[in-house]
Amino acid sequence: MSKKTADKAKNTDKKTTIGGQALFEGIMMKGVSVEAMAVRKKDGSVHIEQRELPKKKWYNKAPFVRGCFNFVQMMRDGTKCMNKSMEISGMLDDDDEPKSKVDIWIEKHFGEKAYSVIGGLLTVLMVAAMLFVFLFVPSWLFAMIEKAAGETDVSVWKAPFEGVLRLVLFVGYMAVIAQMKDMKRVYEYHGAEHKTIACYEAGKPLTVENIRPMVRFHPRCGTSFIIITLLVSILVFMIVPIKPAEWWGIENTMLAALLRVLIKLPFVPVVVGISYELIKLAGRYTNALTKIISAPGLWMQRLTTREPDDSQIEIAIAAVTPCLPKDGEDDNW
Repeated sequence: MSKKTADKAKNTDKKTTIGGQALFEGIMMKGVSVEAMAVRKKDGSVHIEQRELPKKKWYNKAPFVRGCFNFVQMMRDGTKCMNKSMEISGMLDDDDEPKSKVDIWIEKHFGEKAYSVIGGLLTVLMVAAMLFVFLFVPSWLFAMIEKAAGETDVSVWKAPFEGVLRLVLFVGYMAVIAQMKDMKRVYEYHGAEHKTIACYEAGKPLTVENIRPMVRFHPRCGTSFIIITLLVSILVFMIVPIKPAEWWGIENTMLAALLRVLIKLPFVPVVVGISYELIKLAGRYTNALTKIISAPGLWMQRLTTREPDDSQIEIAIAAVTPCLPKDGEDDNW
């Protein structure tokens, strides 16, 4: 580590741009110019790979615009690393199970990319299912409530009802998958990722002993970003009324709900842009306002993070080390 970087590390008030994502038996970290991934293989060895990041464009830096672009890039890179970690860790290997005709066909036509193809298809299906549940179902349920209310105007409760229901569905979903064995491991790596970043921001050497007692919650976590986005969406759609059933006299509740979701889509970049700026604010400063902004996400991280063991902390150190700032780089948040 250079003297300049070492001097920065001594600043206990440091807020770094370095962040990451928990993977299957591994962690991905992203620094100023390098992205690195460390995964524990079945034989206990550690697989590490890294790549140089392209220079940020104007749309990655412009306030309120950068949120959507950075979120899409984060999802793309995170999904790619997640799928790759499944292959490297060997969690998809099952030599005792005979291969089905579908497995043989996929391997024959896609070869080494077979796992990526499967992971990609599963991701598409998962995203489609989540869009249906989190966007369409709340709108459809309230459309039914409106129809049952008859002449009574209940539209003022539409945005709060949909937003709160999405929050409940999200928390419920995370609570359910937290009980899965593989996801428990992912959440432990998530805790290791946060603890390692906290240790670096505290200016301490990145050792297992220093990282172990660190807090596993962090205001810049992706979980916090999702919670903030859900809350901001409630406020935005309370201000921007969207009433297709009333505008066009649509009686069919499913059609009305579908149109409401479609009309909402152009506002999604606005919601994401505002949420991104709020989480940057919360990650940069520590005061009464940022504590309020961070509180729901930090609470949610009690579900999405777990205390890691030393071997998982070692993976976090291996992932973050290549991402530490080089000479001339500034990783201040």
